[in-house]
Amino acid sequence: MLADESAVVERAKSDPEAFGLLYECYVVKIYNYIYYRVGNQHDAEDLTARTFHRALNHIGRYVDRGAPFSAWLYRIAHNLVANWHRDQSRRKIISLEDIKLSVQRRKGPDQVAEQQEEKDQLLAIIRRLPSDRQQLLILKFVEGMSNAEIGELMGRSEGAIKSLYHRTLLSLREMFDTQLRA
Repeated sequence: MLADESAVVERAKSDPEAFGLLYECYVVKIYNYIYYRVGNQHDAEDLTARTFHRALNHIGRYVDRGAPFSAWLYRIAHNLVANWHRDQSRRKIISLEDIKLSVQRRKGPDQVAEQQEEKDQLLAIIRRLPSDRQQLLILKFVEGMSNAEIGELMGRSEGAIKSLYHRTLLSLREMFDTQLRA
């Protein structure tokens, strides 16, 4: 986070170097958010670049409404990811990353395969959740944000985030148990 973020944002409206500071501050977080939503490095890189390109093109219209600048970036990223998922549902493509083998030392192939299978099952279940619940899990576990920070980014109260988080975990448990029984 920048010391005086609002001043840097205002400068960025006319100075591309100031936008570079914002980029450096948030690129990793936005990339991580997108990566966990799309599950593919190349698409995540592309969507991250598009997020910042769109932000740079529209920074002149940005209005500080009291939320951190990152909330605006996450909203842009969220919209791009939603469009990406809509496009992907029209054409089924299997990514090479989805089929590559993960090789780990000190573990037998059976352990590696079992861990990868569990990870794939969990990610598949998470991707079946509604978009707002996926976003909540990414912000909570990948970005390590507090409920108050998540609420600010998602436009909800801290209590609403706690409730959504609780319902999401219950849904995950139920979906995982159902899949294990199948």
